[in-house]
Amino acid sequence: MTFTRGRAVTATAAGSPAGPGAAQRLAALVEDALGAPPPLRIRAWDGSESGPSHAPVVVVRSRRALRRLLWQPGELGLAEAYITGDLDVEGELGEALRVMWGAARDRGARPPRLSARDRARAAGTALRLGAAGPRPPVPAARARLGGALHSRARDRAAISHHYDLSNAFYSLLLDETMAYSCGYWTRGDDAYGSADAQRDKLELICAKLGLGPGSRLLDIGCGWGSLTLYAAQRHGVRVTAVTLAAEQAAYVREQVAERGLDELVEVGCHDYRDLDPDEGGFDAVATVEMGEHVGDEAYPAFAASLRRLVRPRGRVLVQQMSRGSTAPGGGAFIESYIAPDMHMRPLGETVGLLEGAGLEVRDVQGLREHYVRTVDAWRATLEERWEEFAALVGEQTARVWRLYLVGGALAFEQRRMGVDQILAVRPDADGNAGLAATTPRTPAVRTEAAR
Repeated sequence: MTFTRGRAVTATAAGSPAGPGAAQRLAALVEDALGAPPPLRIRAWDGSESGPSHAPVVVVRSRRALRRLLWQPGELGLAEAYITGDLDVEGELGEALRVMWGAARDRGARPPRLSARDRARAAGTALRLGAAGPRPPVPAARARLGGALHSRARDRAAISHHYDLSNAFYSLLLDETMAYSCGYWTRGDDAYGSADAQRDKLELICAKLGLGPGSRLLDIGCGWGSLTLYAAQRHGVRVTAVTLAAEQAAYVREQVAERGLDELVEVGCHDYRDLDPDEGGFDAVATVEMGEHVGDEAYPAFAASLRRLVRPRGRVLVQQMSRGSTAPGGGAFIESYIAPDMHMRPLGETVGLLEGAGLEVRDVQGLREHYVRTVDAWRATLEERWEEFAALVGEQTARVWRLYLVGGALAFEQRRMGVDQILAVRPDADGNAGLAATTPRTPAVRTEAAR
């Protein structure tokens, strides 16, 4: 290894005395952008390599990867180069992302801030490498939304982009409960799996809401009906379930009919804002990882709806992801490919909004570590059945989901994101909550039939 202009450069056959190879040129651009040497090893299309010898290897398969970054610098350009296969990672993708985040945290590497001079230098390098050219096409998996932010039509399109990918896809990815939210892992042995953690989460929610035979539950953003079906079948609860995703509504209706729950469950495919203004008096309202899609400006009205829809002394449970105030969205990749218009905030701000709507928050339970295990289980399924996923939705969409799940698990592991269950109550006119002094933290023992 030799050093040029303070940079570590690995000599290769491609990096001849006539000049450095593509990897060395790319490493120089990365260092200029980040203000620090690349933490990963780079292998370019010409066979040249540069960077730490024991670091994960980023494989730049074609010049088109560089062109994508010229047109779209930063996270989104890198993500799209990975999605299209122009850029790949040798070995564990999670380890490569962990090293990158570690460099940002420990070595002071900063996000790219390219000046006009930086762009000119990058363009010159691209010309020398034969990578200059028109903007590459955007991958088909990218969301394309129009209309006013968080209008009913745009929200429906945003939800449809993610959740209507197909019931076949989610049936392949998720366990038998079809719960697409953080589980509650109460054991660590090999006999205890994702479906057990999801059922324990559902039982925990039912216990916190005090649900029993004849209770009326409103499930806002019901997904594929995991809570709706569990509460009705296990506890005899009368459930009104609401979702914007047509595929989800169809699935839940099929399950209701198959399980003989028609007398207990009603499924609506519409916006929560379209609920009858006179609808209310529910004993409990649950919204599990739906509040992230509401939007910043609309959240106070959403919280007010939760209060209006539950009866006095009724309970509300919000399970919701959180993020620091400096990064309320999911990031450029998540917002473009997974959850458009998503908005997350610090936990304390959500609690304040719920209290501002007239609800009394009685308990908050953090589940961050539980999400690491939940997402890891989904990722393991994706990798084990990769060929099936690729055949079902296409290679690029499968790569979108690999990047999403690996990055998501890492974000929860490193405390860049959190998830919490917030239990609140609507006090009556005299200020009484009617809630027990203690809140269950462990699900009740389930029968074998319930398992």
